[in-house]
Amino acid sequence: MLDRPSNKLAQAVMETLVYSDVFEFPLTAHEVHRFIIGSSASFEETLHILKTDTRFSQVDGYFTLAGREGIADIRKQREARSKKLLPYALKYGRMLGSLPFVRMVALTGSLAVMNVSKTADFDYMLVTTPGRVWTARAFALLLNRFTRLFGQTLCPNLIISETALEWPLHDLYSARELAQMIPITRMDVYQRLMKANEWAQEFLPNAFPSIRDVEKQSPALKRGLLRRSFHSFLAMTESILNGKFGDRFEVWEMTRKIARLSKQEGFGEETIFTAEVCQGNFHHHRKWTQKAFEEMLESLRSDSPLPIGEGAGVRVR
Repeated sequence: MLDRPSNKLAQAVMETLVYSDVFEFPLTAHEVHRFIIGSSASFEETLHILKTDTRFSQVDGYFTLAGREGIADIRKQREARSKKLLPYALKYGRMLGSLPFVRMVALTGSLAVMNVSKTADFDYMLVTTPGRVWTARAFALLLNRFTRLFGQTLCPNLIISETALEWPLHDLYSARELAQMIPITRMDVYQRLMKANEWAQEFLPNAFPSIRDVEKQSPALKRGLLRRSFHSFLAMTESILNGKFGDRFEVWEMTRKIARLSKQEGFGEETIFTAEVCQGNFHHHRKWTQKAFEEMLESLRSDSPLPIGEGAGVRVR
């Protein structure tokens, strides 16, 4: 028999639902348990609170804050859109993973959680060999020119080298991004990424399954060995660009692109451009997510009404 849940655990469940509500994304009981903030509670304890606390509602298997039941339909609609787009995102992700100097690709953003709004790009995180972040980015942008001919835009919003695997900001937003990403290529590098960011488990103790479980669950890791001829081409390209010529190209590409990107609206607050990191978050997703999260928590404390309906939360990526 379960002991009476503590107020601390109930608060953690509420904060978890609030955070997802910011994205108009109700959660199943298993998802609440996985993403519960700052608690390692069991599934049974989590489920007991969800079913007995009057601040929460259940609609078609999804749990929401009371009064926010309407977002269940929003999730269903977005999930239907996402299912159509996911195979393309995984295919292009594998193509990104075959580019010179790219050592890992993961799908991020709204599609990684099947929460795509009416229009959405494909967001990716890339890990590259050291000293080739900007060269790899150049190849990724060339691929994007090709995919745009078919109406799909690839956004490698975060590109880091293998020497910069630990994320600099240790916060809830970063922890959720790490937990939600779908690895597409190179589980060995993904494993090193998770190891370098073990701090995220302090925010989300239940969110990080074993690497074996990730391999079983990921829809992205079941296909795709490159043809031998392409392996040879890739090796030749990297060989040419590994020497002094490649070093000069990397510096040239980095210098000119940072000069251009630094003039773009939104530069500075959540953008990082260095030799080992290219993070182009010009839309301040972290800032707006945190702001909306805190405002919704404050509304609940003051018993103010919560917004209902699509578009009430922050921009869905």
